[in-house]
Amino acid sequence: MAVRTDDSSKTSAQAMSGHAPSPQIPVALHGRELTANHRIPLDLSWVEEVRVNTSAVERRAATIGTRRSVKKDWQAAWLLRAIACMDLTTLSGDDSAERVKRLCAKARRPLEDHLIQALGIESLNLHVGAVCVYHAFVETAVKALEGSGIPVAAVSTGFPAGLSPLETRVEEIRRSVAAGASEIDIVITRAHVFNGEWNALYDEVAAFKDACGPAHMKAILGTGDLLTLRNIARASVVAMMAGSDFIKTSTGKEATNATLPVSLVMIRAIREYAERTGMAVGFKPAGGIKSAKQAMEWLATMKDELGRPWLEPSLFRFGASSMLADIERQLEHHVTGRYSATYRHPIA
Repeated sequence: MAVRTDDSSKTSAQAMSGHAPSPQIPVALHGRELTANHRIPLDLSWVEEVRVNTSAVERRAATIGTRRSVKKDWQAAWLLRAIACMDLTTLSGDDSAERVKRLCAKARRPLEDHLIQALGIESLNLHVGAVCVYHAFVETAVKALEGSGIPVAAVSTGFPAGLSPLETRVEEIRRSVAAGASEIDIVITRAHVFNGEWNALYDEVAAFKDACGPAHMKAILGTGDLLTLRNIARASVVAMMAGSDFIKTSTGKEATNATLPVSLVMIRAIREYAERTGMAVGFKPAGGIKSAKQAMEWLATMKDELGRPWLEPSLFRFGASSMLADIERQLEHHVTGRYSATYRHPIA
């Protein structure tokens, strides 16, 4: 695992003691202070000049997770960081209010008491980064999370296809914000990317951002549908120019969801955007991330490519639920030396 030992020891000690730093934007990249992202004019020359060396990206991605590994207390600390950056999610056709309430209870207390005590993290007040639900369950989630400080994220804009009329999608955002959602995960129209309609994509994302008001907006690119890494890189740049607070890989409903090559392209687009504009954009991989090992790979990638500030929930989230059960099993092994059955760690 590509974790630099000089910083990882500090991260472990702080996270395990319950005093992990929680920097908010502004943050710094390469010594330059960054501010929160805001809309800038669409620069078509920047979009058109975007190129991706696919073979180089794939070679780099193949090395992630094959180098140094993080063990013992350091691994436990990184897994706790993964929990803090998780959007605990339920987006199924059979969702119900009771399921959402159970998910919120898990969000408040993601680890069992005996693990919290054995790890010595009672003072950490560990909880997930957000709870992500359909609009119909926003009010239920807000009420269940009252007083916890955990934000509610709503998927919106005709999720997952994003093909309903623009006015309908914009109104859906407004309704979710009015219901109490403080984060909105929007879906772009993939056809704009296929057709090179960058003005249309920019205007669409900008309209969604306006409708979000004070809520943070995550732009879902649907990378499994975009076919090429260059399409993904260009869509990332346009979404950031239009004011997205985060860019997100997938809805979780595509045939192919978050992958390391796709993530590398999006992360490096974020880095270039920060270098050119002085503004920080967050990243959220979603779909297909199920294991603690995968969580470690994405965390290491973020730290290598963007630095320590992008290991905070304000700039990095996992879109996952089943991954939490595997993280619990790994922490149980860390504490007891034995693996527990998955059914002992229910999500909801």
